[in-house]
Amino acid sequence: MEERSAQPWHTDRWFTSPWNHDPEVAEGYRFNDKLEIHDVTLRDGEQQAGVVFTAAEKVRIAEALANAGVHRIEAGLPAVSDQDRMAVEEIVKLGLPSEIYAFSRCTVDDIKLAIDCGVTGVVTEVPSSRHLIEMGYQWSVERAVELSVEATKYAHEQGLKVSFFPIDATRASVADYLDLVARVAADGHLDGLGLVDTFGVLTPHAVERFVNVSRERLNVPVEAHFHMDYGLGVANSVIAAANGADVIQTTVSGLGERAGNTPLEETVMALLTLYNQDIGIKTEALTSLARLVNQIAGVDQPSNRPVTGSRLFDVESGIISTWVRNVRDTYLAEAFPYVPSLVGQDGPRLVVGKGSGAPNIAEAMERLGLKASAEQQLEILQRVKVRSLELHGLLDDDDVRVIAEAVIG
Repeated sequence: MEERSAQPWHTDRWFTSPWNHDPEVAEGYRFNDKLEIHDVTLRDGEQQAGVVFTAAEKVRIAEALANAGVHRIEAGLPAVSDQDRMAVEEIVKLGLPSEIYAFSRCTVDDIKLAIDCGVTGVVTEVPSSRHLIEMGYQWSVERAVELSVEATKYAHEQGLKVSFFPIDATRASVADYLDLVARVAADGHLDGLGLVDTFGVLTPHAVERFVNVSRERLNVPVEAHFHMDYGLGVANSVIAAANGADVIQTTVSGLGERAGNTPLEETVMALLTLYNQDIGIKTEALTSLARLVNQIAGVDQPSNRPVTGSRLFDVESGIISTWVRNVRDTYLAEAFPYVPSLVGQDGPRLVVGKGSGAPNIAEAMERLGLKASAEQQLEILQRVKVRSLELHGLLDDDDVRVIAEAVIG
């Protein structure tokens, strides 16, 4: 196979678009050399309605996240329950290579619980939009600021890294948002600032300004935290990273409140294969990680979900099946944006259904050890299409064998 390392869009494992690396496009990228993933599955992911993780399950997930190379793990909010506190403590005791953070409200009592759990960092939340402070919390803005200053300052004095998390920042006026955060930075303490799009309402066109004004005003690392209410979380997170954001906050499979958080899997793969940004995540572990989390969470994902879908590399179309058969043993990425093994998947697998063509039948005959003439294979194909309509889905090998043997006679 020819050497493709000089072309970041065309490697042995993926084939994306040269447009992504055109100098007029790429010269604007400002990726951080130490871009990190801060995964919030164990806290924000569990906020998805109906999802519950026991302490033991959180430990299993944390181990899997660390095994995949996730840099920072938000282990939970200790104040929620004894189980949550116990989970954070147990995760810290594992001595994982990932940094372990706790989540807290902007209260000294919450910070004390995080300290007792032994974490190295804390994410401290407070509402930042005037309307949410006054209507949702029924506080004054001054109270929100005072609580934030007290909590962040105390956390810093106790040796914790402090990531400040201004809820609903993107629905606040720019002036209100910057004023609140600047006062906390001046009188309290920030090691990092969450760019928090709580309701997923930020457009990709606004991300660059959100990153830039936050960094320019505060001069601290910024962390993209975007939601998927309009399906823009991955795009917005990647744009934030391309404009210098230091951290991207994600959840496995996009679990989370309402439509969920930015999915870990799509974000990491977009960075790697579209932007040539290898941030140290073991992509081969993504599928097993997602399936573990979804099994524990009791959440079904679409079979064609990006990266980890169970049928992502199943091919029913006759045209695409031709491509796969022609390139499978030479350069599989000709028929896919990336090869299945890159994300820990098997395949590709040519399946049989209403949309199939002659190549699918030829492959099925080979798999079943049957011989059929071209005319017989065409007859098998027609019967397969009829049967697929009856089943309202794909045929398995037993179904195909029955049809094939009836035709072959």
